[in-house]
Parts: sequence; C-alpha cells; structure tokens
Amino acid sequence: MIEIKTTKKGAELISVKMNGIEKIHDGERFWNRHSPVLFPIVGKLKDGKTLIDGKTYEMGQHGFARDMEFEQIGENSYVLKSNQETLKKFPFDFELYVSYEVNGNKVTTKYKVINKSNNLMVFGLGGHPAYVCEYSSGKYRLEFHDIEDDIEIYQLQDGLIKEKPEKTTKYIRENRIFLDSKTFENDAIIMKNIKSRKVYLKTETKNVLSFEFEQFPYLAIWSKPGAPFICIEPWFNTADKINTNGIFEEKEDLIELKTNQKFEAEYTVDFF
Repeated sequence: MIEIKTTKKGAELISVKMNGIEKIHDGERFWNRHSPVLFPIVGKLKDGKTLIDGKTYEMGQHGFARDMEFEQIGENSYVLKSNQETLKKFPFDFELYVSYEVNGNKVTTKYKVINKSNNLMVFGLGGHPAYVCEYSSGKYRLEFHDIEDDIEIYQLQDGLIKEKPEKTTKYIRENRIFLDSKTFENDAIIMKNIKSRKVYLKTETKNVLSFEFEQFPYLAIWSKPGAPFICIEPWFNTADKINTNGIFEEKEDLIELKTNQKFEAEYTVDFF
C-alpha cells in the first residue's frame, strides 16, 4: 500500500510510504529537498544569466518553480501561473500544472505546461526525485532495461556541461552502473541517447524500484558523497554548456510552445 504527501511549495512530493516505510529522502540531512520540479530551466545558466529577446534575465539553478507557492487545485494536484515575480526572471505568461497519481505500488508524476503568452515560448523541464538508498555501501546498481552500447554521458564543470561526452564504458559495465562512494565525486552523471525507457534500482538480491521515463531524452543520477539517497532525474534539457553564448533560445533541446499550446509529460516509479 502506497501513501503519498505533497506540498504547495514547489508542488513537491515530500513523502512516499510503502507499507509504512519511507521511500523519499527526508529533506533534512545532506540536502534540503525531496523531489523538486525543474522549470523553466534545468541546471545552471552561465553566470546565472541569460539573454531573451536581447534582454538579460537572471535565474538560479533549476529555475524558480521549486521555490514558489503553487495553487492547490485537487488532491496532490497544483498549478503555478505566471505573475509579476516570474516575469522578472522569465518573460512569458504560462501555466505549469503538476500532479501525482498512485496506482497500486506505482506513483506517476505528471507535468503540463500551457503557453498563455502571445509569443513562442521556449523552456526547460525536468524532475529531481530523491529516493532512500545507501548507495555508498557498494551494494546498489542502476540497471538498464535494454542493452545500451551508445549512451552519451555528460559531465559537469562548475555546474556547466562539458563540451564533449564521455565514453559509456567509463561508467557502465554489464549494462549497469554500479554505485559506490566514488560515483558522484564529479557531480551528476548525465545520460543522453538512451535506448531504454525504463531503469531499475536494485541490489544483487532485491529490486528497489523501477523508473519509467518514456518521453524524456536525458536521465541524470546524482547524490552527495555519503548521503542516504540517490536522485534519478528525467530531463528534457540540461545546464548551459561551458562555451555558451548565453542566448536562451539557442540552448539545446528546449521545448517550444506556440500561443495556447500545451505540453504534457510524465514519469512513473514502481516501488518493490
């Protein structure tokens, strides 16, 4: 039996209990978040700034949605509408809907974005859920559903994407990423060109969860050294590259919406 708790701040999922056992990071030790929503950017902007229509805007890492008060519109369902505060950072009118649904042992996170402005809107979107996992013990691994032989793996330098991806073989053996205390010494592992639409967190003897991310082109994993959690993060885009020109519309993989168009995406976690 699954029980979840959410909050209006950031429309964040803050608890998933399965038969009374907590599956989501407590948001206290090591990292003060549980499962933030990343919008309208994923990752960092170079120098925290970007150019939109020739004007400079400033935004912190992963955008502003995770720190804003959403309006609750149903059980575990929220909306954030553009306002004077958001327009200072992102000059578009929008509605961002976030909801959570439980089906058996599965929890689905759903996003919907509507462009309410008169111009083409471009934006980033992603998830950042943290699952309870003593990954530093060396007992855990992330296993891919399909055979992977051509994943591009991007590393961060001061929070920005290095230009050239690393080789798959540096991180993936036997179609798995074996997690240990050194896995995140260089920050997140960011993957693109993934055949699998599902991955599994497991040990040698048990399955912990499966993570299905059908629409998302990127999957990142991250934690802090020694922390008792691992983030499995579905993204549509990434931080700025090191040599970015700073023009927002020229960032790679941004989602485009015409006036009154909507964009929807979801990911599902099955707990074992």
